[in-house]
Amino acid sequence: MINRKVRTGLLALAGVFGMTGLGFASVPLYRVFCQVTGLNGTVSRGLQAPGESGQKIVIGFDSNIDQRLDWSFKPERRTETIDIGGRDLAFFIATNDSDQPVTGRATYNVTPARAGKYFRKIQCFCFTEQTLQPHQTVRMPVIFYVDPAIRDDPDTADVEKITLSYTFYPVDSGRSPS
Repeated sequence: MINRKVRTGLLALAGVFGMTGLGFASVPLYRVFCQVTGLNGTVSRGLQAPGESGQKIVIGFDSNIDQRLDWSFKPERRTETIDIGGRDLAFFIATNDSDQPVTGRATYNVTPARAGKYFRKIQCFCFTEQTLQPHQTVRMPVIFYVDPAIRDDPDTADVEKITLSYTFYPVDSGRSPS
């Protein structure tokens, strides 16, 4: 039989390892939860647009850069009127304004937050790290659609404009780009 002090020590050690593991797993689990539920304006990934519904909605595009990243970043167009349910394409332009290669990663959100669960991205530059060479400029596409169910939800039936906002952050220099 195991001594009480040894058993208590093993249980405490197991608790520490369990809480540490939960701490590391909480960020990806929260991200998945937000993508599934649309919580806090997080959009879901879609595979294929369902088809145009005959209804329109305005999409606004916003861009931000962390102050530690020496880039210029902006949408090609600030707004666009699209068909709900129809697949659409928007471009963002990023330029590395520094004299060295820089890797960044974009985060995103949708406002109003209640519309996030109906905004679906099919393809997006935000899912991968972006390395730009000195003074390189790239066009980055976003393929998306707005789920027609947005008009069936009493909380979003009156939404006339959705804003897709990106913020680019530098990736730690000790990591290699994926």
